Amino acid sequence: MSVDRERDGIDPGSVPGVRLASGASIPAIGIGTFGSDKYGPKEIGNAVLGALEVGYRHIDCASVYGNEREVGDAVRLATLGGIPRRELWLTSKLWNDEHAPSKVRVACERSLSHLGTDYLDLYLIHWPFPNFHPPHCDVSARSPDAKPYIHEAYMETWQELEKLVVRGLVRHIGSSNMTAPKLKLLLRDAKIKPAANEMELHPHFQQPELFDFVVANGIAPIAYSPLGSPSRPERDRTPDDSVDMADPVLLEIAARADLTPAAVCIRWGIQRGHVVIPFSVKRNQYLDSLRAAVAPPLPERDMRALAGIDRNCRLIKGQVFLWREDQSWEELWDVDGVIAT
Repeated sequence: MSVDRERDGIDPGSVPGVRLASGASIPAIGIGTFGSDKYGPKEIGNAVLGALEVGYRHIDCASVYGNEREVGDAVRLATLGGIPRRELWLTSKLWNDEHAPSKVRVACERSLSHLGTDYLDLYLIHWPFPNFHPPHCDVSARSPDAKPYIHEAYMETWQELEKLVVRGLVRHIGSSNMTAPKLKLLLRDAKIKPAANEMELHPHFQQPELFDFVVANGIAPIAYSPLGSPSRPERDRTPDDSVDMADPVLLEIAARADLTPAAVCIRWGIQRGHVVIPFSVKRNQYLDSLRAAVAPPLPERDMRALAGIDRNCRLIKGQVFLWREDQSWEELWDVDGVIAT
């Protein structure tokens, strides 16, 4: 594997990082691997290999995406081509039907095997709810055994993640899709504090209170859907959803800075201080995002203008995790500051 970086690649050393509480640095941009039901495992694997070729060193994976074998094949080809494992940041996630303490290590070791690595840089609990739903289901699907967030059960799972750190299988552990009320309990009871919280963040959904909370507590915010998830599955679309990259303020900034709208979203996120994990299988798109990560900063006036377009528009609402018939999806997110039961 060779790359003509003078032609179009980016030096990985020029990509900024976000410092974790441990002192480690996570690349501020990674390539996502959720195919949104539109792209198969082989396409995702090819995109990961292409992303590594042009300078990405951070890959965000999850067992439920069903493509870790193919991502692992790409990683192996990249290491054979001269990229040392120590230069890569590999994240994976524990899926909802494997929260039971007896299943955690098995699930982690399966991801390690598929990815072809001896350790993960970061392992996350994908969702705080153990409620299983089948792949490709619609938003009406419900687990017959669905239950709310139960902190004691979550901590049993978390303690197994802590053991993975002790065993050397995982270097950092973290959460995903957690709210401030849930994180307060986790911070209170965890022996190993979460290094990161993966959460939906984009210009139309900035989550300022949660963002400030995680940063104040030494937790790195990692943004999924940083472009407003234009390729998300149809089941995740509702009539009230807004389109970040069609926002007139964002488009005006993009035109003036000679950037694509996607690049503005990436630049905004990194300057704000969170890690971004955009997804694309198209070389021109993932290369554009990587170039945005090393582009000159947006002026402060543009950052202020982008702060003003927040619409509180959550795109990944999580309806499949509801546990009562009379619920709305807002209850999953503790919008009143109280964990729903």
